[in-house]
Amino acid sequence: MSDLVLTDHPALDALEREIASAILASADEAALEQVRISALGKKGSVSELLKSLGAMSPDERKVMGPAINGLRDRIQGLMAARRETLKAAALEARLATEKVDVTLPVREAPAEIGRVHPISQVMEELTAIFADMGFSVAEGPDIEDDFHNFTALNFPAGHPAREMHDTFFLPPGADGERKVLRTHTSPVQVRTMQAKKPPIRVICPGRTYRCDSDQTHTPMFHQVEGLVIDRHAHLGHLKWILEEFCKSFFEVEGVKMRFRPSFFPFTEPSMEVDIQCDRSRPGEIRFGEGNDWLEILGCGMVHPNVLRNCGIDPDEYQGFAWGMGIDRIAMLKYGMSDLRAFFEADVRWLSHYGFRPLDFPTLAGGLSA
Repeated sequence: MSDLVLTDHPALDALEREIASAILASADEAALEQVRISALGKKGSVSELLKSLGAMSPDERKVMGPAINGLRDRIQGLMAARRETLKAAALEARLATEKVDVTLPVREAPAEIGRVHPISQVMEELTAIFADMGFSVAEGPDIEDDFHNFTALNFPAGHPAREMHDTFFLPPGADGERKVLRTHTSPVQVRTMQAKKPPIRVICPGRTYRCDSDQTHTPMFHQVEGLVIDRHAHLGHLKWILEEFCKSFFEVEGVKMRFRPSFFPFTEPSMEVDIQCDRSRPGEIRFGEGNDWLEILGCGMVHPNVLRNCGIDPDEYQGFAWGMGIDRIAMLKYGMSDLRAFFEADVRWLSHYGFRPLDFPTLAGGLSA
């Protein structure tokens, strides 16, 4: 109140005291704005006094004009000062509530916290290994027709071999055909042979579906298959490719393999492949040493009927193929005991088994470095 200027106009002095008290009593900027409107708004008390100047005589205007304008200027000054005081108080209160405890540890960046899923990591490792051997990656649809999933792969209608797969069938379409969720990635091989002319050298990684679920089986899982079609491709080439893959993937100097006769409708001859391992330590498998054997994949020479179904002359070209479960080899390499955990989206599991986003697998730097 010390900033008030007393004049020879008691009414103006009383009005100034009233407005000044209201200004100083304003607890926040919203209350101060209400005081401004009541005093200096279009119909405010000071504004009404300014409007009355026009009705005064020249002598009265000379006296009241400076007095009323001085009152307005002093009120505006008081409001500006009060506004700055309220702003400073609000900022101080905000700083008090939003202060940061600098003794707390700094949060890790997203690139440090995030983890790449082991399946994605193993797919990258597979791609790096086979790309070094000259293979490209081929992909195809998850929903397949009967021809690409069965018939083209030498599964005749009603053949018992179709029962080897616990297939998910979709409802019949308008043409009465029932499509399926692909039971293997072999249809990608069929589509590749139909679209490209030999020589062909591809791998086909992707999701596959079978009606099965336990510790080592899930309804949706991942496979990678390889295909080579050429005029002179033979089992010796297949054996070398698989040996080089196992050495690179399991990161060992050498590995012994054995090929056992088997049956697959789409290959002839067909074989299952075991690799040397050591199971003497509980809960641990070591490759490239020991006296035990572990089956990891199936393979064989592409059946001539499959080549014919894909428009390739089996008298001119031949080839070989193999397939393995990506989830299975990931479990073997990284020591995971239950396949179902791959699909449970448990952040704790992923934090333990996952890989840092920027640790790209390379043959020179190490696949799982």
